[in-house]
Amino acid sequence: MERQQADAMRLDKWLWAARFFKTRALAQKHIGLGRVLVNGAKVKNSKNIASGDVIRLTLNSLPYEITVLALNHQRRPAPEARLLYREDEKVAAEREAQKLLDQASRASAAYPDGRPTKRDRRQIEKLKRGEF
Repeated sequence: MERQQADAMRLDKWLWAARFFKTRALAQKHIGLGRVLVNGAKVKNSKNIASGDVIRLTLNSLPYEITVLALNHQRRPAPEARLLYREDEKVAAEREAQKLLDQASRASAAYPDGRPTKRDRRQIEKLKRGEF
């Protein structure tokens, strides 16, 4: 059995411990799909990472670029997990702009809250017939 090294850690376990994914299985799935790059290269789940590695990942179609600052073999509370990495400010700004763009496009959609209910549909039909 392999001993845990203090200076290296499996990528999937680190992403889980840093709270990017709720489970290690989700982390493994995203790594397998190629949504996670370490130092610019596509890697496997078992890739050992160390402090200083740069990880690029895509979550919910939003980009993240983070630099590993520390390793933690346990999943800790979110404030502690944020101390494990430093995020690139440029990519964070791009992500926030993308979020605002997505919100704006949803607000201008025909039915921002989903499909109209039966009552909504009847009101729409009344408006179309001119019975308002």
